[in-house]
Amino acid sequence: MAKLTDEMKHMIDDGVAFIATVDHDGNPDIGPKMSIHVVDDNHIGYYERTAGQHYRNITDNGRLIVMVVDTAKKVGFRFHGPVTLHNDDDVFNKAVAFADEHGTKHPVTVPIMEITRIDSLAPGANAGKPIE
Repeated sequence: MAKLTDEMKHMIDDGVAFIATVDHDGNPDIGPKMSIHVVDDNHIGYYERTAGQHYRNITDNGRLIVMVVDTAKKVGFRFHGPVTLHNDDDVFNKAVAFADEHGTKHPVTVPIMEITRIDSLAPGANAGKPIE
């Protein structure tokens, strides 16, 4: 299991993150997710409010990639791992309470990814390669 550094955590919590999924025919879908957040050193989550294509893709195959970049510093990371959907448990109930407190739409589910691989997106010879 891969572990988040403090730098990665700050980028996830303070920056704009994008998620990528793929459907059963191999068609990719990518888009920003403003609710991406660090769960702990090994997990990233977000609030799925639209139940659109990303949700359908994750439901079909459990595959997700999260990407964050800091364009000013020219550094970024790509996180890979399996996803567990939380629909009716403590994780989900906390997300609903958060939505109520902040006046946002309730999530349909809360996908939580267990990070199994982290790739560097910094320029140079290691761009796109896993961080060991």
